[in-house]
Amino acid sequence: MTTRTILLASPRSFCAGVERAIEVVEQLLVQRSHPVYVRKQIVHNTHVVAELEGRGAVFVDELDAVPDGATVVFSAHGVSPAVRSEADRRGLDVIDATCPLVTKVHAEARRYAGRGDTVILIGHAGHEEVEGTMGEALEQTVLVETVEDVERLEVADPTRVSYLTQTTLAVDETTAILDALRNKFRALKGPSEADICYATTNRQESLAAIAEESDLVLVVGSTNSSNSRRLVELALKHGTPAHLIDDASGVDEHWLDGVRTVGLTAGASAPPRLVEGVIDWLREFGPVDVVEREITRETIHFTLPSAVRQA
Repeated sequence: MTTRTILLASPRSFCAGVERAIEVVEQLLVQRSHPVYVRKQIVHNTHVVAELEGRGAVFVDELDAVPDGATVVFSAHGVSPAVRSEADRRGLDVIDATCPLVTKVHAEARRYAGRGDTVILIGHAGHEEVEGTMGEALEQTVLVETVEDVERLEVADPTRVSYLTQTTLAVDETTAILDALRNKFRALKGPSEADICYATTNRQESLAAIAEESDLVLVVGSTNSSNSRRLVELALKHGTPAHLIDDASGVDEHWLDGVRTVGLTAGASAPPRLVEGVIDWLREFGPVDVVEREITRETIHFTLPSAVRQA
């Protein structure tokens, strides 16, 4: 039988912010004798959420489902000040698992709004990270998703404008939107470094390095994972058929017809073991040669919140 090649993009799977958020919940489940509630999905992955639920974590959509005084974890995507205020009012024991890179964006939003700027947030409507960031200065923040949104945008004072971005966007699309903003608002200010996080950028670059060599790209990740969906879009832009799958069970064997080289990666919230599961599944259809393409090595690590470390 002909050997099929699997081009394994690296970096892939968990990033430091995701690992930290999951570990926060895992540690609390060991340390606390009472229920541990988590507002929203701790990270956007169905397997991670199901595993933590199986260990006793209680996931809720909003704080009104959390009993007064109970322990609640804020997800890696962050929350708005209004959510924090409600938690304080209810006397909830809050453990904040917000990714430090998202926290940085929140701080920038407060700083820009505090100096009187209109804050333009590049992101996707409805995403939890966007909702939390906009909540920092709701009356001064406007969301743009496309270049066309920029063209229609009007602000109170074009000389007092700043921008921020959601951390999990496609780099090329964000660059196009940012170019449009700079062309329209000559006084535009922003962060010294882009808000798109290192993990999102690295996963996009590692996939770009293998996409055109692949006959098919498989991206492991859940449908509500923004960075995972961006990886699928990136592969398609390179002209390669691509599919987003939660795990090996999501692969249609007909996708493999005529495919000699499979590009394989995973979004930042997808467990590494799911990638291994896809490789094992592909082996059932004949011999495979796994070739890892590493474009950079990630060494970033975020410490746990003090309340978890000291417990």
